[in-house]
Parts: sequence; C-alpha cells; structure tokens
Amino acid sequence: MSVAFAGNSTSGSSREAGPLRVMIVDDSVVIRGLISRWVGAEHDMEVAASLRTGLEAVNQLERINPDVAVLDIEMPELDGISALPQLLAKKRDLVIIMASTLTRRNAEISFKALSLGAADYIPKPESTREASAADTFHHDLIQKIRHLGARLRRKAAVASPPLAPRAPPAARAPFVARPAAPAPAANALLPGALSTRPFSTLAPKVLLIGSSTGGPQALMALVTELGPVIDRFPVLITQHMPPTFTTILAEHLARSSRRPAAEAVDGEPVKPGRIYLAPGGKHMRVVRSGADVAIALDDGPAVNFCKPAVDPLFTSAIDIWHGAILSVILTGMGSDGMRGGKDIVAAGGSVIAQDEASSVVWGMPGAAANAGICAAILPLNQIGAKVNRLFAGDRS
Repeated sequence: MSVAFAGNSTSGSSREAGPLRVMIVDDSVVIRGLISRWVGAEHDMEVAASLRTGLEAVNQLERINPDVAVLDIEMPELDGISALPQLLAKKRDLVIIMASTLTRRNAEISFKALSLGAADYIPKPESTREASAADTFHHDLIQKIRHLGARLRRKAAVASPPLAPRAPPAARAPFVARPAAPAPAANALLPGALSTRPFSTLAPKVLLIGSSTGGPQALMALVTELGPVIDRFPVLITQHMPPTFTTILAEHLARSSRRPAAEAVDGEPVKPGRIYLAPGGKHMRVVRSGADVAIALDDGPAVNFCKPAVDPLFTSAIDIWHGAILSVILTGMGSDGMRGGKDIVAAGGSVIAQDEASSVVWGMPGAAANAGICAAILPLNQIGAKVNRLFAGDRS
C-alpha cells in the first residue's frame, strides 16, 4: 500500500493544518450517508464532498481539493479502478482508500489498485444492518483516514526540496513495493534515536512475520529475498486482512517468492519450504501434534481489534521453538505484535521492526521499537538481507 506522495500537480500542496478533507465517492446513498456521518463526527476531519460516481470525482477534484478520497470500486459512468489513475494524475498526493464488498473479483481489483497508486483498501460489509460488521467498518475506515492522512501531512511538512513528480500510473511496475532509500547500517542509530538490543545467540528455527496497513506490498518485496530461508525453515505470516483478500495475497506471495504459499489449514503440519498465511477471519497459532508442529486456527474474538492478529501467532510459537524464533514486524496501524514480541524476547528470541521512513504507517513496528524489544530497526529494503544472514549463522 505504499504510495510515493509528491507535490500536488494542479492544486497546490496539501494542507498542513486544519481538518483532513475527505471526499466520499460511492453510488450507494446509504454508504455515502454512513461515511459522511462518521467523518463529520471526528474533530480532525471533515466531509469535503459526497459524490455518486467516479466521473463526478474526476471532474470536480480541483474544486473540492480533498486530502483523502474513499473510492468505491463498482459505480456507474466511471468505476473506481478507472477513476483512480485519473484522480492521481490531477492530484498526485491524494490519499485514495479503495472500498469494496468481499468478493474475489473486488479483492483482485483492490490489489490492482494498490499497484496503481491507491494508499489502502477497506472491505465494505454486505449489509450495514449487521451491527458488528458496521462497527468494524466504521472503526477501520476512520483509523485509515486518520493515519494515512497524517502520514501525508508529515511528509509534506518535511519535504524540502519538493519530491520529484511521480511517474504516471500506467508506467508503474505491477504490485511491487519500491525499495526505500538506503539508510544507515543496521543498528547504526543517530543520536537520540531508539536503542536496540543484541540479537539472540540462539540459531533461529522459524521466521514469523506480522503486518497490517501497507503490508501486502511490503510482504511482496520481502519474500522475493527470502528463498534461502523459506527452503530450510517454516515461514508463518499474519497480515491483517479479511477473508478472500488473504486467499489472493497468498497467491501473490507464491508468485513473488517462487515458493509454495497458501492460507493455513487447521491441523496441517508446519514444514520448511513453504509460507503459511493466516486466513482472514481466523487467528493462526501453532501447536504440538505428536512429534510434529501443526497449525491451529482459532475463531475466537478479535485481538487488538484484529482477526487474524499477530500476537496469538507470536506467543504460541514460544511453546514450540522457545527462544529459537526470529520475528519481523512490518508496517501497520496499532500495536499488534508488540506484546507477542516482548514474550519472544523474554524467551530468548529476536525481533526486527521496519523503520518509520519506509513504513506506510509506523504503528505496529513503532510500538515494538518504542518498547525497546528490537534487535534492529531497518528499512524494508535491508530486512531481507539481514534475515538471510541471521539464519545463515550471523548473530551480529
């Protein structure tokens, strides 16, 4: 979900103060009304416009000048995936959150939208009459608007000189995260920066990864570098994502890594040579099954407002591998993974967090970094090489 925010091409730079201006684009009057009420109730955001079609959004963008757009996929006249590149061509720093119902087709379109410059996606409930579904949609949408909008403003405030214009959407590579700019060597932190702890002296026997907002593209980039680790050790991933979306993410991970990757199945053995992805709507844990390790899927309540959540995976792994665990916490909102990471470190394992500059949202990795549990805080484009070295025997 990483977006290269740059200066506005036609309407000036984004505001650095005042409420976030949100443009809602959806052909459903019910959805537009709901989102408008939710946004209007927040002190730090306001409804800039409520529109029925993508064509209206494209034609009125300069006048409305929003910071964030919530863009439906299926609309008359001009659908969301067609409107997306046109909106970004007019305002290159616009934060676009794609909204869609949970169908395979819409999930695939949402993944395509990420490669075209969308900042994130959100699944819409099939029916807003179901209170729990509407509450989850409400919570997740407001958090995405707030965190992605805040990131945009932080980048605009520190951009000096202005960033170079982004390439036209059609010229961008398909669904691959761009590497972050080179950063100081691992653990060579600047004065006043967060401190790190030594890596475990135990050889890791499993790689655990947790991610959320911005995670799909970060995972794509990371697994392309992890072939040597995947071939010899189990790799288990929890990405905050609903059902259907995780099915497609697993397919993308398999193509990117050129290794078997699939949603985990309850009771299946955990073996080297493949990637296990927590399925949407279920927590993934690992358990002892005789002499083997097996997947255990849990349909219990959300943890850290998430299902699947990272903490259940992290904490369950300690009973199996004790301190021989390397965990990686990638971009995402909230603090999921921090408590499980603390437990891993207490058991003798290690945690790597993605750094703030390369994260779409530095919530999850930031929580781990601020808790002082990380052995390294690295840009995304350095994590793969570090993981490979650690599994090859490097303990530095």
